[in-house]
Amino acid sequence: MRYPAVAGTFYPGTRETLAEELRRLFETVPDELVPQGKPLSEPLGFILPHAGYLYSGTVAAAGYRAAAQGGKPDAAIIFGTNHTGYGGEITVPGPEPWLTPLGEVPVEVELLRAVAELPGVVREERAFMREHSVEVQLPFIQYLFNGVPIVPAVVLTHDARLIREFATGLVDLVKGKGIWIIASSDFSHYEPHETAVEKDRAALERILELDLEGFLHVVRERDISICGVGAIGILVAAAQALGLEPVLISYRTSGEVSGYTAEVVGYAAVLFRGTGCGA
Repeated sequence: MRYPAVAGTFYPGTRETLAEELRRLFETVPDELVPQGKPLSEPLGFILPHAGYLYSGTVAAAGYRAAAQGGKPDAAIIFGTNHTGYGGEITVPGPEPWLTPLGEVPVEVELLRAVAELPGVVREERAFMREHSVEVQLPFIQYLFNGVPIVPAVVLTHDARLIREFATGLVDLVKGKGIWIIASSDFSHYEPHETAVEKDRAALERILELDLEGFLHVVRERDISICGVGAIGILVAAAQALGLEPVLISYRTSGEVSGYTAEVVGYAAVLFRGTGCGA
């Protein structure tokens, strides 16, 4: 079992308070958000933030609200940020379930094994022990679709060749299946509000054009402190191969919540959808 590392800090630590917080963020209950009995029929991707719910929760909820309209996924592959440095360019854990205050989240073992065979992937449990970027996504998924299994991963690489090589294999695994591909990333860190918005807009323009190399270039040239560059890159490359169309659902900075605009963090929700998903 992988036990919660940031329950009670990034999000509420008890079942009751977490459920109430999610209800507040979504502004409704799951039965009013989710098309009942509708399965997701094709892959759906999205970029979502992973900060504390106080700051980024409304942006994340907006992304999940849009994604839920496509129907219940068979599984969710979550590409988080590797904040710890443990592991390799792309790292996965073992098959043990994850725990949140809302209960257990199973791992899709066969899909995990298949992802573990893709280029650049290593297994290292230490990369996940204190890592929050995957964990903070789980209560949102549980609130909408309890029981959906996950494949957790964290990404270090910014290398376009490896990203494309990995994404090619990923596409073969998810094509024609109702699987969510989540890139868990915040955008600019600790910049003045106006600077963060301007830099993030430049990165989002490349993302919305499905321009992997352009995205990596602008991040490097403009020194944009996006923490999940590799995770976003994998999703952009996979979306291009799958024919998914990106749309910006929400963007804001922490300064719009706290009122402190001298040093902010940027948050974006971007949905990558096919023509038949209904989202």
